[in-house]
Amino acid sequence: MAQPEKVLQAKIVMAGDSYVGKSSILRRYTELCPTKPSPPPSYITTVGIDFEVKTISVNDTAMKLQIWDTAGQERFHTFTTSFFRGAHGFVLVYDITSTESFQGIAHWMKDINEKTDENVEVILLGNKCDKETERVIPKNRGKKLAWEYGIPFFETSAKDNINIEDAFLVLAKEILNKNSCASLDLDVVDLYEKTRKRSCCKL
Repeated sequence: MAQPEKVLQAKIVMAGDSYVGKSSILRRYTELCPTKPSPPPSYITTVGIDFEVKTISVNDTAMKLQIWDTAGQERFHTFTTSFFRGAHGFVLVYDITSTESFQGIAHWMKDINEKTDENVEVILLGNKCDKETERVIPKNRGKKLAWEYGIPFFETSAKDNINIEDAFLVLAKEILNKNSCASLDLDVVDLYEKTRKRSCCKL
């Protein structure tokens, strides 16, 4: 009788200022067929917190991604950052047509560093690359910032489905590699166990 497939569970948090397209990126990744056009953009700002779940296969391992979509407004800041604890990865997003959202990345990185441990993985996304005529942040600035933080970088478009799948796959691979010592004895494995089982990685 075939053994049931093992599943690793990971918590990922979307972070960034309001109106950068975090919710649109999440919807594109979790709900829409890549061959179908994105729905008209919504300007209803995420209030509080929401999440979606998507199961993918990474290096022959099933990963259940629990992706949290957080509000970017300052008035929700304390509430939003309270969900950072226990995260395995972050999708940090700015809008290439907004200087303010790009400058805000430093503040979000500070929050991540203060509220998570050193093993967390982060990727940086410069979203809305379909709006080339409205661009104010050159691609090289995004690359340079990501290089300074030592994290992967993608320019994305939820509208045109550019680099969305690739970005999440890179993040999932980084999480899986960092947490490769997690026990696989159970059908569903919570990667939080890693923090309690670090000794399994020691020689």
